Amino acid sequence: MKKNVLLILFSLITAISYAGGIDTLKKNGYTLIISGNDANFDNSLRQKLINTFFEVYPDIVKEYNKNSLKQVKFFIDTAYHGVAATDNGRVVFSSEYMTRHPADLDVVTHEVMHIVQDYGYTNGPWWITEGIADYVRNEHGIANQAAGWKLPDYKASQNFDNSYRVTARFFTWIEKHVKKGTVKKLDDIMRKHTYSDDTFNQLTGKTVEELWKEYATNPAL
Repeated sequence: MKKNVLLILFSLITAISYAGGIDTLKKNGYTLIISGNDANFDNSLRQKLINTFFEVYPDIVKEYNKNSLKQVKFFIDTAYHGVAATDNGRVVFSSEYMTRHPADLDVVTHEVMHIVQDYGYTNGPWWITEGIADYVRNEHGIANQAAGWKLPDYKASQNFDNSYRVTARFFTWIEKHVKKGTVKKLDDIMRKHTYSDDTFNQLTGKTVEELWKEYATNPAL
């Protein structure tokens, strides 16, 4: 009887482990711990998420913040119904979203940039945080085209603080037409919690409103 109880307990533990699919993978000084609660999640897609991490994360760390975490956790969650979310070095992916959008691998790129950003309770605005993450996705992404993801064309209804892709395109324009290196410096300022209303003027010689006005006049990249 005792042996049967132990056998049942072992079977339950095995089933839970399978559902979680916990793996610890190491490559070139970086560690990814990936798990989840969806036993039916496609293994090939899971592997693509892993491959994307090891391809993009080291490059982003090298470019933006060499003190970034060397160990990151991914969790594929059936209970999360957004796209993905990141906190304290852990990225939660919606199992439902990734299953419906298997080509959108650069969700990884956007989310791991949040780990690199490591702004904490920064005094800088949220639209900069998300704008930089999508700027980096555009620059470092490996499957944006396959996912149908791209920076949007300028529209008169937009504003610099719309965040995500709108802000990312604006930042791309600044890099190309105003001052190269602005985004990296802005990222550093956000991490150091030294952002102010005069930051864009200090970095480019123009306020963010002045930059946007010029961008709106000639938004071509």
